[in-house]
Amino acid sequence: MTSYCPVPGVGPITPADNGYQGGFAAGLMLKDLKLAMEAAQSAGASTPLGEHARAIYEEFAQENAALDFSAIIRSL
Repeated sequence: MTSYCPVPGVGPITPADNGYQGGFAAGLMLKDLKLAMEAAQSAGASTPLGEHARAIYEEFAQENAALDFSAIIRSL
């Protein structure tokens, strides 16, 4: 939270200070979450919080895939 704060004006400059442009795109975060869920499933692991995060990013990325993943804070 101190080096990549999702809220503008806190700590060092992050994508939040630039309208959530740049950084690691929410669409890429969703891709990684899906890959992680597939890996967990293949290992037989139960990951209910991971599945919840994937669902949240799935909805968020529909209209915000190009924004930095931290922009999700605006919808929480």
